[in-house]
Amino acid sequence: MIDTEALRKKIINFAIQGKLTEQLPEDGDAESLYAHIQDEKKKLIDEGKIKKQKKLPEITEEEIPFEIPNNWKWIRITDVVKKDVGGGTPSKSVQKYWDGGDIPWITVKDFSSAKSGVIDDTIDHITKDGLDNSASSMVDKKAIIICMRMALGKIVRISKPMSINQDLRAIWLHEGVDENYFVLVYSNLKIEGRGMTVNGIRKEELMNYIFPLPPLKEQNRIVVKINKIFEQIEIIDKLQTMYGNDTIVLKNKIIDAGIRGKLTEQLPEDGNAEDLFERIQEEKEKLVKEGKLKKQKKLPKITEKEITFKIPENWKWVRLGDLAEQIQYGYNSPAQENGRIRMVRISDIQNGKVQWESVPYCDIEEDSIKDYLLKKNDILFARTGGTVGKSYIVKDVPSEAVFAGYLIRTSYCSMVDSQYMKYFMESDLYWKQIRNGTIAMAQPNCNGKTLSKMLVPFPPFNEQKRIVDSINRILNVAKN
Repeated sequence: MIDTEALRKKIINFAIQGKLTEQLPEDGDAESLYAHIQDEKKKLIDEGKIKKQKKLPEITEEEIPFEIPNNWKWIRITDVVKKDVGGGTPSKSVQKYWDGGDIPWITVKDFSSAKSGVIDDTIDHITKDGLDNSASSMVDKKAIIICMRMALGKIVRISKPMSINQDLRAIWLHEGVDENYFVLVYSNLKIEGRGMTVNGIRKEELMNYIFPLPPLKEQNRIVVKINKIFEQIEIIDKLQTMYGNDTIVLKNKIIDAGIRGKLTEQLPEDGNAEDLFERIQEEKEKLVKEGKLKKQKKLPKITEKEITFKIPENWKWVRLGDLAEQIQYGYNSPAQENGRIRMVRISDIQNGKVQWESVPYCDIEEDSIKDYLLKKNDILFARTGGTVGKSYIVKDVPSEAVFAGYLIRTSYCSMVDSQYMKYFMESDLYWKQIRNGTIAMAQPNCNGKTLSKMLVPFPPFNEQKRIVDSINRILNVAKN
């Protein structure tokens, strides 16, 4: 099972270290933002709108837990809090404080019902008399609510004005801080309290905690990026609910979500797959004219009947043969114990790796070596036997090697991400097409013709890379 909560925490960790977004010069720097916030605070103090806060010590090197980008700044929570209030509980013995109450009254137990970190309503409600005759505070929806006792580190937003009890504190931030960014950072802090029976923290201790402040525009981008990624993680949660007992099926469903465009955002700056596809065809024609590629037989047009699911608008359904520079059968030669060139066979590929120590040599003419020599990002495909359809992407070739006759090689130009194609070759769509194209013989057999006619959902190049990154990230978390 994939620990999606751990995945969310890792993503937030990346974000608050500046590893999820690009630092843009036009954003300015957090030092200037910080100075602006302090000027604004001084102005509000001078106008009597907020109280002057006790000055906290400078941040020391020992306090800093990790490196942040040069245009960010480490600050204390108090540096960006405009004002804060505590709460209270009306007397339980006075019925008029409770009977018929319609003012939402937040306690720690309401935090567990918050949807997407926002409380829409509360379990308990108090009356106007209850509010006026207690230390409970009415707070507007711009407030951020923090637990000061018991559930330390918990933080929520509210969708409408509410009141709070004494275990909570409401804070309002200065305009230079994206409230959603602050919530993300705060939820990642390790808030440590004290107490024999109930764990709690004083306001002064809480305000002393440090956090990384980026320029405001980057804060905004981080929030947008996180929300998009979390939408993808919700898809994984749904898949796990359905297929959580079968890790192989779950992996296939994650790959399937990737090649359907459900794990990534479609960005206008990526362009569209139609234009990319045209450039690939132009590149192939150029290589044919230069004698570097053989002219391929024209493949049939894709019909509506063949398409089995909807893809994003800027993607394109294509045939694999139109993407590949080569779909080539391997070299036939008896295996030898010694020689100059190794020959990778189907049996040498185990658990997605070439067992190089067992790869034999072969006798091949010098002029033919270049035609069969394995290169990085080639994808080998088993065309016969019990492993028919299984594929392997070449990541490294420790010694010169060709590939054997029962394998087919597909190779792609720089405008096609080979790892995306490898994930396609692990998808349900791929295997369905393999089953439909397999020739029923004593040994199951599938040929290059079947492979070339396969339908592939094809995204713009940058999205191909994002899909690969998303799948890799998810599957790595699953392993750990």
